[in-house]
Amino acid sequence: RVAVVGAGASGLAATKCCLDEGLEPTCFEQSQDIGGLWRYTEHVEAGRPSLYPSVISNTSKEMSAFSDFPFPEHFPVFLPHALLLDYLRRFAERFSLREHIRFGTTVVSIRKHPDFATTGQWNVVTEAGGKQTSDVFDAVMVCSGNFSEPSLPLQCFPGIGRFRGQYFHSRQYKHPDVFQGKRVLVVGMGNSGVDIAVEASRVAAKVTISTTRGAWLLSRVFEQGYPWDMVLNTRLMSLIKNNLPGPLSWWLINYKVNKWFNHENYGLQPERSWLVREPVLNDDLPSYILTGRITVKPGVKEFKDNSVLFHNCPEEEPIDIVVFCTGYIISFPFLEESIVRVENKHASLYKYVFPTHLQKPTLAVLGLIKPFGAIMPVAEMQARWVSRVFKGLCQLPSQSVMEKEVNEKKKNQVQWFGLTFDEVLKTEWLLYLDTLASFIGAKPSVLGLLCTDPWLALTIFLGPCSPYQYRLGGPGRWQGARQAILTQWHRVLKPTRTRVPAGSSSPFPSLLTVLGFLLLLAAVIFGL
Repeated sequence: RVAVVGAGASGLAATKCCLDEGLEPTCFEQSQDIGGLWRYTEHVEAGRPSLYPSVISNTSKEMSAFSDFPFPEHFPVFLPHALLLDYLRRFAERFSLREHIRFGTTVVSIRKHPDFATTGQWNVVTEAGGKQTSDVFDAVMVCSGNFSEPSLPLQCFPGIGRFRGQYFHSRQYKHPDVFQGKRVLVVGMGNSGVDIAVEASRVAAKVTISTTRGAWLLSRVFEQGYPWDMVLNTRLMSLIKNNLPGPLSWWLINYKVNKWFNHENYGLQPERSWLVREPVLNDDLPSYILTGRITVKPGVKEFKDNSVLFHNCPEEEPIDIVVFCTGYIISFPFLEESIVRVENKHASLYKYVFPTHLQKPTLAVLGLIKPFGAIMPVAEMQARWVSRVFKGLCQLPSQSVMEKEVNEKKKNQVQWFGLTFDEVLKTEWLLYLDTLASFIGAKPSVLGLLCTDPWLALTIFLGPCSPYQYRLGGPGRWQGARQAILTQWHRVLKPTRTRVPAGSSSPFPSLLTVLGFLLLLAAVIFGL
């Protein structure tokens, strides 16, 4: 029996993977519906993530799909939240997941069973309709997300106490009407910060973004008009990035991100640009800076009664409203601190999933990672691995080996708003997926496919690393995986080629295909 906490994208994947392995999942969802982050509500609800109506996915549908359930071909390439929720509902219906979900049920506490050392079991206390119930489970998957508790470090902003204007965290934002005719300051330059600044600039008198460290900015519309992640997240690109010497790799990244526009000229160049950071996805910001709608400033030095002073800027800037886009706190209120240790926004988890110190590996955290790519396939791969660990088909390394790896990753941290920002939660998407896939025997064999299905091998190597690759073999093999891979560009072009017939063209011309074949051969020879 497995307790799954939360029925968002990660929780649904966890429930489905448990069923695939013959386990018995019970998913606890405190609200009355599935969807988690992607279920929009007009009002902010305590303990739940909060969306603004205009949110669109930052990753394309082909790269965001669960590995055995492609998005409908008529869905747009990047998805409004309502369509992403529709997809999750289709997924739940297709695999009969709702019957395993207890809605309106809050997980109050998860504690080790008295005989945990021998059984690995957990006492799970839940509350529904004002009544508490205690159950014993053999294992637990925590899928509660990390976008519910806002981080608002006001102590890092001198003078905020005397500021007479309005300020709030981005979690409270819903509609741009609040900015009508106002002078707006957005603190922080993540995806939400840039989205809110762009929306505010359409109605506000003035909008300023304050960023201490800058950011790389990508457009969803990438080279030749193809989705950014289908161009960048390929095995060929990963091979190049991870095998080039540091300076060359840095140059390649700089070259790629600056092809759209020169970040330095727009005040966006990351302060420490040699560190590879998660980019911001926005299609409008450069033109809004160019037309004067948005101004980019350094970090906040001090707030005054009706203005703000920035570092290295002698003049005060008058403002009426401040939006703090300062991220979220990682917390598990239903767990004892000793189970999942959270220090400086970092949870000590092996492969971002398993606590390293438990006597039995029967508790896992899913989705607590910020990869340079779609989160849903990552959470699903985590769930596939975890369910096989729970079943005893996969073994974890010794505690000392796991702790050594976790401590190594902790060293890669930087300062943000005076607090330690958890850079270690950001990881290379394809390498991470491959690592977990290799644990369960689902990593595609390029060499094997080169011998048996060379066109598929070439498509996998040159083309996007779509999640279907991880269903070609191993446990959970899906018969439709090959066809899904070979038709992925058709599903991308279907909703855009509305004036002419949709073909199945890909961004790889025949010459590049030949070159790719030679590169693939070389990669195989050198041990890909």
